[in-house]
Amino acid sequence: MVKSFFSFLIIFCSSNLFAQKAEAVLNAKEALRIENFLASDAMKGRKTGTPEIDKAADFIAADFKKSGLFNYTGLKTFKQDFIYVRAKHLSTKVILDTISLSDNKTIAITHDSLLIVNELSGYKKFTIGKEENLFSRATEIIAENSNSIIFVDPIFIYDFMRLKRYKKDDLKFTSSKIFVLSNSIPAKYSIEIKHKITEINYTNVLGILPGKSKKEEFVVFSAHYDHLGTAARSTVAGDSVYNGANDDAAGTTAVMMLANYFSKLKNNERTLIFVAFTAEEIGGYGSKYFSTHINADKVVAMFNLEMIGTESKWGKNSAYITGFEKSNFGKILQKNLEGTAFKFEPDPYPSQNLFYRSDNATLAALGVPAHTISTSKMDSEPNYHKLSDEVGTLDMPNMTEVIKAIALSSKSIISGKDTPSRVEIQK
Repeated sequence: MVKSFFSFLIIFCSSNLFAQKAEAVLNAKEALRIENFLASDAMKGRKTGTPEIDKAADFIAADFKKSGLFNYTGLKTFKQDFIYVRAKHLSTKVILDTISLSDNKTIAITHDSLLIVNELSGYKKFTIGKEENLFSRATEIIAENSNSIIFVDPIFIYDFMRLKRYKKDDLKFTSSKIFVLSNSIPAKYSIEIKHKITEINYTNVLGILPGKSKKEEFVVFSAHYDHLGTAARSTVAGDSVYNGANDDAAGTTAVMMLANYFSKLKNNERTLIFVAFTAEEIGGYGSKYFSTHINADKVVAMFNLEMIGTESKWGKNSAYITGFEKSNFGKILQKNLEGTAFKFEPDPYPSQNLFYRSDNATLAALGVPAHTISTSKMDSEPNYHKLSDEVGTLDMPNMTEVIKAIALSSKSIISGKDTPSRVEIQK
């Protein structure tokens, strides 16, 4: 009985101390300040590649500096710039021996505006025969850093066009691959393929708090700060801005507030990385770039925050964790919240595949216990991807409690006491 009383007293006192420290930084007034900037009409929906999203990046970077964060390894500012390349197909002319092929029998994965290839061009030649796995073999060949032409057995004609899934707007390819439907490698061939290439500069915003005893172990707090931009025409009410207050200015607000909170706390044994991703809405390119410039083996956990501005299906003081069953990340968070009013639950929308639909997915694919925390009612969220996703629709006090819960539940991971189990890498 005495032991139980003292256990209760310890929990009560530590919770009380946390509440006092958190309230100074993690409060609804601060959340509203950030939301009012990021989700204002002046930001014009923070569409990737616009001047407005650049202003949002400047705002986040200024806040990171004010919070006392440090620049990420190799960067001189809080901005991680990268080039996004878009290749728009214009025309294809293919002759194998004396036979002309139609466009739907050729696929080029390239960021060159003009490809002129024949049997003397020096391209490596491959075949994918009917006994092979089309997609496994294609993946292996694409991974090679060489210009290649791949002749695919016509038995794959119905799956052939699915190879276009590899033809993504992405970081610049260093080589070109041409897939052609053909029974064999012809003695002579002539291929001419034209694309219109557009390069756009994109920016993630990130800063770090170096750890004390475990500097080489990273805990990531992330959200995406881009949204949909503006509508082609105004509504009857004259609104044309997709403000994205919940999606995902809410998550970005949380990352900024947590950065300030942990910076003031100064007790993180592991290094904390705070990152606002760009281009989530058009393919997750910001998080993909980030994941290729960090050692995933050093990332012990990722808290990705997505749409936390409304009540969950369970009401106030609750949120869910995507991919709950894929590691013990969620159970650690639940344990750290024992004795509080807040509850983390497993994702109630498994059919929507949310674990693979946000910026956590790229690091999770590398084995990192990277999970998204959300409150969004994905079966009935009235403002999701609509013009009505404005600051006035958010429950700011409840959103602040979600942020506080994330801060409290992460404490044993940040201190190095707990290390979540890795996510199984999909082969």
